[in-house]
Amino acid sequence: MEEAEVLCDRLGIFADGSLQCIGNPEELNARYGGSYEFTMTTSSDHEEEVESLVHYLSPNANKIYQISGTQKFELPKQKIRIADVFQAVENAKSRFTVYAWGLADTTLEDVFIKVARGAQAFIVLS
Repeated sequence: MEEAEVLCDRLGIFADGSLQCIGNPEELNARYGGSYEFTMTTSSDHEEEVESLVHYLSPNANKIYQISGTQKFELPKQKIRIADVFQAVENAKSRFTVYAWGLADTTLEDVFIKVARGAQAFIVLS
């Protein structure tokens, strides 16, 4: 996906044999991305505190996954300030051990997965 993002002027995403969307990488990311991905790794004892922290930052946050202390959330870009995330993480570090954390912009691969899942859900419903 990284190569496609750099080399292509326009991209089309096919799912189940039909074209789902077309546009340049920036357009597709803006149209289907629109979120940050926040990941935090703590001990399993503090998973609920991490969830509280994330929902404090953005009540509209969606949990993507949770595996033995590592949690990943999708945070809407429109409702979040990066400085607030850094401040919340620093506050969390004073209350419990944070092994790792990250905040990333939506990638083209995330867009592809989101579009493909949407197409599959449409086919299942129809």
